[in-house]
Amino acid sequence: MWKYIWTEFRLMIKTVTPAQAVAHELLHAEHELLAAESGAEYANALIAYNKNRVKRLKAYLAAPESKEPT
Repeated sequence: MWKYIWTEFRLMIKTVTPAQAVAHELLHAEHELLAAESGAEYANALIAYNKNRVKRLKAYLAAPESKEPT
């Protein structure tokens, strides 16, 4: 964490070449891509979970009433 903060601070106070600026921006873009992919993976897992849940609940409602406790 401190290494990252120190690197950001050094980049703010020194003159960087265009190649260094592009490399730094690429690093940030890769981090944002990883975060977005993680979010998409989580959303897909939620979709699959809820689809299975709906299927299970519909099957329960469609089952004969003899399965219901009295």
